[in-house]
Amino acid sequence: MTWEYALIGLIIGFIIGALAVRFGSTKLRQQNAVQAELEKNRAELEEYRKELVSHFARSAELLDNMARDYRQLYQHMAKSSNELMPNMPVQDNPFNYRLNESKTDTNQIVTDMPPRDYSEGASGLFRPIQDQKQ
Repeated sequence: MTWEYALIGLIIGFIIGALAVRFGSTKLRQQNAVQAELEKNRAELEEYRKELVSHFARSAELLDNMARDYRQLYQHMAKSSNELMPNMPVQDNPFNYRLNESKTDTNQIVTDMPPRDYSEGASGLFRPIQDQKQ
């Protein structure tokens, strides 16, 4: 029966020792504190990202509204200038440049021009021998 008491005492001692190490360790407390701070920082970062996304979404919406309003104002001014000053020459009209024309002109200019990285002719080492003598 003494060995049973010894075994029970040993088991209780291991449990008390494990609890003492678990709750008494300063490194474990520091690790838990750092882990809690990390989780807090991650939550703040995620919240900041959500705020940033909503900010840029709202900014894009406002810019889109502003562009639409500007386009409507420009069209109104162009229409009004044509109605109020019908005898004015086109080159003197400050609103002769139409929005629809500007879009097509821009696209045509971009597609008609070759890229700027091409040279007009052969240059340097790859020039034919006849051209190098001249």
